[in-house]
Parts: sequence; structure tokens; C-alpha cells
Amino acid sequence: MIIECPCKKKKFNIDINLIPAEGRNLQCGSCDRVWFYKKEELISESSQVNEYIAIKEKEDSDKLNDDKSKDQLIKQAVEENEKAKSKLSTINETEKKSELIKKTKSSKFFSYLIVFIISLGALIILLDTLKTPLVNIFPGLEVLLFNLYETLKDIKLFIIDLS
Repeated sequence: MIIECPCKKKKFNIDINLIPAEGRNLQCGSCDRVWFYKKEELISESSQVNEYIAIKEKEDSDKLNDDKSKDQLIKQAVEENEKAKSKLSTINETEKKSELIKKTKSSKFFSYLIVFIISLGALIILLDTLKTPLVNIFPGLEVLLFNLYETLKDIKLFIIDLS
């Protein structure tokens, strides 16, 4: 058992069996002070220590429970955050897909338009190249081809005037 000198400078570890029930005088080895010590003081001190320990344990357990509840709250918040992120990512993926579909549709339209313009140009060049043999086979085609070429010249002049 640990006994402290009344001067509070030194503590001693003394076997409890060395102190009788009536008490005895003790002397401090540091300050040479002599005082009377009873086991009742020990019991009261030990009960105070036990009460202090019990209070401390209760505070620690309350604090631990608070920490656990805080941990649970944090875990719940993290889980809710992850759920929200997954929902947002799903929404974002859906929006990205719809934007991609829109882009794909618009890019498909422009691709078809470009193919159509190139094909039309190739057809006109082919008709111009094969104009004489086609007119020999189809005599009425000469007027149509002449009108087509005149229209293309007019479109060319119109575009030049715009710029």
C-alpha cells in the first residue's frame, strides 16, 4: 500500500500487515516528520480512490459510448454520402449517355449530309464527262444537262457574291 507523507514530498510503499488496526507512528525518510497513521484512514482513502476510479470508469465508458455514437454517425454520414455519389454518378452517366446520343445523332446527320454533297458532286462530274455518249443515246437529255450546268453556274455566282 502507498502512504504519502503529510508534507506531500514523499510517498512510501508499506506492507499493510505492518500497520495494526489501532494504527502506528510513521516517520518520513525525507523530512524526518513523525505522524500517526490508522488503517481507517487507509479504508477511507481506498474508498475515495475506489469512488474516484468508479467515477472515472463511468466517465470513460460514457465518453467511449459517445465516441461510438459519433463513429456511428460518421459512418452513417459516409454511407449516405456514398449513396448520394452513386446516385449522382448514375445521373451523370445517364446525362452523358443522352448527350452522347445527341452528339451521335447530330454527327450522323452531318456525316450523311457530307456524303450526300460528295455523291452529288461525283454524279455531276460523271454526267459532264459522259455527256456526249449519253446525249447520243438519250437525245432529250441534252436540254436537261444544259439547264443543270447553268443552274450550277448561277449557284456558284450566288455563293461568290455572298462572300
